[in-house]
Amino acid sequence: MNIFLLLTIAMLMIILMLRRHIPIGPCMLTSGIFIWLMKAPELPYLVQALRETLTMPRTYDILFALYFVMCLEIELRTSGALAGMVQALQRIFSSAKVTLAVMPAFLGLLPSLGGARFSAPIVEEASKNLPIEQEHKAAINFWFRHIFEFSSPIIPGMIMACNIAGVSYGEFILHLAWLTVLAFSAGWFVLIRPIKAANSRTETIANDSQGTQYLWLALSPVIITFILVVFCGLNASAGMGLVTACLFLVLRFTNREVGLKDVVIGALDIKMFLNVLCILYFIQILTVTHVLQEIVAAFQSSPLPVPVIIACVSFIIGVLTGMSQGHVAIVMPIVAAMQTGSLNLAGVAMAFGIAGQMLTPTHMCLVITVDYFKANFFKTLKPVLLCEIIILTLFTAYTYFTW
Repeated sequence: MNIFLLLTIAMLMIILMLRRHIPIGPCMLTSGIFIWLMKAPELPYLVQALRETLTMPRTYDILFALYFVMCLEIELRTSGALAGMVQALQRIFSSAKVTLAVMPAFLGLLPSLGGARFSAPIVEEASKNLPIEQEHKAAINFWFRHIFEFSSPIIPGMIMACNIAGVSYGEFILHLAWLTVLAFSAGWFVLIRPIKAANSRTETIANDSQGTQYLWLALSPVIITFILVVFCGLNASAGMGLVTACLFLVLRFTNREVGLKDVVIGALDIKMFLNVLCILYFIQILTVTHVLQEIVAAFQSSPLPVPVIIACVSFIIGVLTGMSQGHVAIVMPIVAAMQTGSLNLAGVAMAFGIAGQMLTPTHMCLVITVDYFKANFFKTLKPVLLCEIIILTLFTAYTYFTW
C-alpha cells in the first residue's frame, strides 16, 4: 500500500475514534498496530518497538517529569500559593487576559513536558471569572506555551537543529525570532482578544508584600528547575523531583503545610500515564517499521522544489512524532545534505515541523492539556489551526520574497 494512503487511513482512524470519545492513547496505539499490519506484520517488530519504548531513558524522563509537576501543582494549589500568584499577577497587569497569555508563555521557557501540566491550573485559575469554555482555556494553555519553539536556545529541538544543519545558534535564532512575536500576536488575536473582560485590579491580596511572597513561591520552582536543567545538566524529571521535594519542605516551614499523602497519591493519574506510553509506543512502531524513512525517501525522489519537499516532509514527520526532536532528527540531516548552513532551508524545516507537531494528537502537551481541562480535542484544535495558518502563510510569503 502506498505510504501516504496508509498514513491517511491511519489518521482517519484516529479522528473517527476520537469522535467516539475513545481515549487518545488507545486511538494512537490502534492506528500504530494498523500501520504495522499493513507494512510489516511480523511480531518481532511489535516486540522490538515495545522493548525500545520501555527501555529508553526518554520514556521515564517524561513520565517522572509529568508525575513530579503534578505533585508540584497539588502543593501550590492546596497551599493557596497558586491562587495568590494569579491574584498578584492580575494586580500587576490589571487584566486577567494578560495573565492568560503571559504565564503559559513564561512556563514554556522550561524545556519539559511537565510545563503544560503546570501552566494549565494557572490558566484555569486566571480564567475562572471569564465567560470562556474549557476548550478555549485548553487552546490558550497549549498555544502560548509553545511560542518560544522558534527562538529559545534551550529547546532540545533548536539545539539539535543548529548542530545538524550546520547553522550558528545566534544567526538561526535571529532568523526565526520574529515568528515568536508573530505566534504571540496570532494567539492574542485569535484566543485572547475575543474574551469579554474588563480591566480591573483585584484587591484580594492584603498587600504587595504578601503578593510578592506568593509570586516567589509559585515561580521559583520554575526558575530553579530551569537553572538545574540548563546549567547543571540534570534531566527534567530529576530537576522537577528535587524542586518538588524542596517546595514541600519550604511550605512546611512557612506554615503552609500540605499533606504528603495527598501529594503522592493525588499525582498518580494512571489514565494519563497510559496515554503517554501508548503514544510513545506508536512513535516507536513507526520507527522500527521504517515508515518515517519511507516518507523521506518518497519525497526525495519527487520532482518538487527542494523547499517544498523539506516543508512537506517536516510537516508530516511533525504530525507523526509530535515533538521537535522527532522532525528535527529526521529532516535536518536532509537539509544538511542538500544545503549545509542554509538558514532559509533550515528555517523552512523548523517552521513547518513545529506546525505539524502543534496539530497532532501525538503531541504530549496537547494530550495533557485536553485531559486537564476535560476539553473536546477537535474544538481545542480549531483555533490552534487558525493560528498556524496565519503563521505559515506569512512565513511562506516572507521566505519566498526574501530567499
